[in-house]
Amino acid sequence: MELERWARSGSVSHRLVVRARIVLACADGKSPGDIASYLDVSVATVCKWKRRYLDGGLSAMHDLPRPKVERRLGDEVVESIVRTTLETTPKGQTHWSTRGLAKKLGVSQSSVSRVWRAFKLQPHRQSTFTLSTDDFFVEKVRDVVGLYMSPPDNAVVLCVDEKSQIQALERKQPVLPMIFGKPERKTPSYLRHGTTTPLRRA
Repeated sequence: MELERWARSGSVSHRLVVRARIVLACADGKSPGDIASYLDVSVATVCKWKRRYLDGGLSAMHDLPRPKVERRLGDEVVESIVRTTLETTPKGQTHWSTRGLAKKLGVSQSSVSRVWRAFKLQPHRQSTFTLSTDDFFVEKVRDVVGLYMSPPDNAVVLCVDEKSQIQALERKQPVLPMIFGKPERKTPSYLRHGTTTPLRRA
């Protein structure tokens, strides 16, 4: 359920998390007073978001557009923020921060944050993906996990792993750059240019 995902999420805004928790608590039959006390909000806030959800569903949980508010950033500035975020990186760093980009472009940090939210850009996030082509992948996983869950009698199980953080690694597939709504993505498979193999006892 989307509300439950929001309530547990660490990537959506805090305001949306609180609103989701209010609606879920109302669905559980808790009183507005108890919900307000538990979430440290007012009873009026609880009643407001309960009513908004009943009237408009999930879409009503977001803030409404503010009337009579003029845009402070022109299209050229917005485009510059987006292009710089997607196509460049700061010297010696892997991605832009809101403060760093704001300083470079001469805008406020909140302006950069608003543009990133509007275009769903998340430079600080990365995700990995992989698909096994091994026909016996499931069987092999069961064998390995079985050693941890039930090791042989009078035997020592050793886990062999790589210290990937200090190796010169080359990805087998190109890194997929950040795009609107998706963070930078990379496959976990790589070419090893020299490895260190530490042992640890399971």
